[in-house]
Amino acid sequence: MTSPIRTEKHDNVLVIISDNPPVNALGQAVRAGLVAGIEEALSDDSVEAVIIRCDGRTFFAGADITEFGKPPQGPSLPDALDRLEASDKPVVAAIHGTALGGGCEVALACHYRVAVPSAKLGLPEVKLGLIPGAAGTQRLPRLVGAEAALPLVAIGNPIPAKKAKDIGLVDELVSEDALEADAIAFAKSKIGQPVPRSSEGNANQDGIKNPDIFDEFRAKNGRKMRGFDAPNAAIEAVKTAGEKSYEEGAKRERELFMQLMTGTQSKAMRHYFFAERAANKIDDVPADTPLIDIKKVGIIGAGTMGGGIAMNFLSAGIPVTILEMKQDALDRGTGVMRKNYENTAKRGRMTDEQVEGAMGSLTPTLDYGDLADCDLVIEAVYENMDVKKEVFTKLDEIVKDGAILASNTSYLDINEIASVTNRPGYVIGLHFFSPANVMKLLEVVRGEKTRDDVLATSMKLSKKIGKVAAVSGVCPGFIGNRMLSKRQEQANKLILEGANYWDVDDVLLEFGFPMGPFQMGDLAGIDIGWHRDPSKVTTVREALCAVGRFGQKAGKGFYDYDESRNRTPSDEVKQIISDFAEKEGTKQRDISKDEIRERLLYPMVNEGAKILDEGMAQRASDIDVVWINGYGWPLYTGGPMFWADTIGLDTVVAGLEKHDLPVSDYLRKKAEAGKTFN
Repeated sequence: MTSPIRTEKHDNVLVIISDNPPVNALGQAVRAGLVAGIEEALSDDSVEAVIIRCDGRTFFAGADITEFGKPPQGPSLPDALDRLEASDKPVVAAIHGTALGGGCEVALACHYRVAVPSAKLGLPEVKLGLIPGAAGTQRLPRLVGAEAALPLVAIGNPIPAKKAKDIGLVDELVSEDALEADAIAFAKSKIGQPVPRSSEGNANQDGIKNPDIFDEFRAKNGRKMRGFDAPNAAIEAVKTAGEKSYEEGAKRERELFMQLMTGTQSKAMRHYFFAERAANKIDDVPADTPLIDIKKVGIIGAGTMGGGIAMNFLSAGIPVTILEMKQDALDRGTGVMRKNYENTAKRGRMTDEQVEGAMGSLTPTLDYGDLADCDLVIEAVYENMDVKKEVFTKLDEIVKDGAILASNTSYLDINEIASVTNRPGYVIGLHFFSPANVMKLLEVVRGEKTRDDVLATSMKLSKKIGKVAAVSGVCPGFIGNRMLSKRQEQANKLILEGANYWDVDDVLLEFGFPMGPFQMGDLAGIDIGWHRDPSKVTTVREALCAVGRFGQKAGKGFYDYDESRNRTPSDEVKQIISDFAEKEGTKQRDISKDEIRERLLYPMVNEGAKILDEGMAQRASDIDVVWINGYGWPLYTGGPMFWADTIGLDTVVAGLEKHDLPVSDYLRKKAEAGKTFN
């Protein structure tokens, strides 16, 4: 087998080049080639400096993740990097594209780093539930200081080359068009000087100035890090760099790494890493299916949902025509969009020019005829089948042949909607989640007659607008809301049977959700869909509306709220629930948090099993992708189906039976056979 590493000599400089498409991952052959390249340089007296660079679109973009869980093959990356750093001839990393994870560690083990301005550097291992190797947790803080190292190591977001230069991670920015030549010139300028080794730097400077930086960092990033093991391990490793020798720090890093690697969180997060990529693949649609060119998008409805959907396309540079029935609604909707963009610019995430560019690509209209030349039209109107059918009948008459007609419905039957058109093959569900310009999930709902090119185009387009997409079949509530309805059903029963509604919310918060069902109800507004008749009370929700408890906007819903919207449980609500239970003839009792958790989560898993059995989801991991991106299921558990695998499907079945809840045949058979979903 040909080595992915080759060397070229330029005068007295040896250039070690990796050519391992697509991303120069640091597999065993690459690691061995790097070691061989350094040995070649050290054994040749005519070589006085070394460059490490990569062919293709990027510098080393990280470890070869396919090696995870397999027996290790030498040399290990730490061994290869130690050999590289030990060179007494200057070694320069020439960086383009991204230097991520192991790639950033290679750069840190080099004596110098030069980068083109478009390059990015980062240590994203925490996103897989791990921490960087010794180069990341020990060399980096010794090079740039603990304060600059902490966000890179414990949060994991990459930084641009300019910021890397500002903190001392990059020594020089070089020309985009002459990376190798500029790197060679830089290397020649360092010949004869003592080589600086980052492992010999001093990480303790920040700690001396401010020994509280680690606790301050935890406090500042507490919300992002809540529930995750890896960020705290990363902080500990960086702290160790300021307290111990490099060798001792590297040993502690390895202990922390192995604890994480063998733990459930990293397994779950690695599962999700692959799940997100698998969700893009449609099993029965050929990969080379020709796509429909989407140059212009129409949106029907300029409300919260329609406006948010439009922003996704505008931000991706795709012109949008947005339709409303009345001028004031149109003006209000486009005004909200502009305000959202301007707020983003105030936070430094967009320039004023980008705001104007996005809004300049928006055409507001009151005339259906202006949608005629759109390649894709998405309706985001009231969730009512008759209304949807009326809209699609009009679209079918007006919009050009070959255009995709999509519904943003969260629940309704796409096949029934498609039936009123003469082009059911071009009808699809694109279920965005609110707020649509922020939430990452897009449920792509495949109708009975949806064409392959329509489905493939929708999946490709989702990526272009920054969404994570998963395909669902047509069933009530699709994947996400179908499972959510089972959780809500139990939540409502639990509070009637005697569980405190704040305990129901707290169980989900403790599990890792951002909020519970009753907090969510208050946030959205309890009066959504209320019939407005205080004398007609058939549910607890209607009973709350009858006494003006509409949610956060009213200062009271399930909870009472202060001026800062902090919640406290309400005695009035507790009494309303108790009275309602008595009226219904439901006897109340004490209910443990264990029972609450089991009754909320196990029925969701059971419904997920039914979704798989019916073929409404292609694979269990797609269900995990939906719940992590659309409903706040904690990433570190891997999603509902992976979590069920982790605790054991037999445990789920036993829990459902204990609480007299239904068990699907699909779930029972899997459990009895000792199998898993994933």
